[in-house]
Amino acid sequence: MSFLFLNFLLAALPSLLLLLYFYKKDKQRRESLYLIWKTFAFGVLAVLPVAGIEFFLSRGLFFFRGILLIAMRAFIIAGFVEELSKFLVVRLFLYPRKEFDEIADGIVYTITASLGFAFMENLMYSFGPVLLLLIRGITAVPLHAIASGIMGYYIGASRFRPRPQFLKGLLYATAIHGLYNFLLFTGTWISLLVIPLLFFSGKILLHLYRVALKEDRLSGRS
Repeated sequence: MSFLFLNFLLAALPSLLLLLYFYKKDKQRRESLYLIWKTFAFGVLAVLPVAGIEFFLSRGLFFFRGILLIAMRAFIIAGFVEELSKFLVVRLFLYPRKEFDEIADGIVYTITASLGFAFMENLMYSFGPVLLLLIRGITAVPLHAIASGIMGYYIGASRFRPRPQFLKGLLYATAIHGLYNFLLFTGTWISLLVIPLLFFSGKILLHLYRVALKEDRLSGRS
C-alpha cells in the first residue's frame, strides 16, 4: 500500500507543483480556481480518446522502418495528436468564454490542460518503477507544460489580433513535443539532448509569458 501511495504521489506532484507555479505567476488578473480545475479535468479526460487514436494510428505504421518510423511515432502519433487534443480543449471550451480576456489566459489555460494530461499519463505509469516516475516528473511533465504553453500564447494572441495564429502555435508545440520524443525514441546517447531542449524551450515560454503580460497591461486588458 505504501508503495502505491508513493508512486501515486510521484505521479501527481510534478503536475500539481507546476500548476501552482504558473497559477501564481498570473498576478495581473488571476483566473478563477473553478475554471482552472475544470480545465485540468478536461486535460485528464483528453488522455482517453488520445490513447485510442494513437493505438489506431500506430497500427498503420507497419510499412515504415528505421528513422522514418521513429519520426512518425514522435512527431505525428505522439507530438501532433497530443498537442491537438490540448489545443481543442482550450479552443472549444475556454476560448469562447468571457473570462478568456487576456493573451496570457491562453498560456494559463493551455498549460493547465497540458498538466491535467500529464497527470493522467503519469498515473498510467504509477505501477511501474519509481525511477521512471522520477524521470518523467523532471522531463515529460515539464515538456507538456512548455510545448503547450508556447502554443497557448498564440491561442491567446489570436483573440486580439486581426489574423488568427492557431496553426502557428500548434505547429510550434508539435515540433517541440515531437523533437523531445524523437530524441528519446532513438534509445541512444542523444536522448540526453532533451535536457537542453527543455531548458531553451522553457526560456522561450517564460519570454512569451512576459510578452503576453506586458501586452495585456499596455492594452488595458489587465
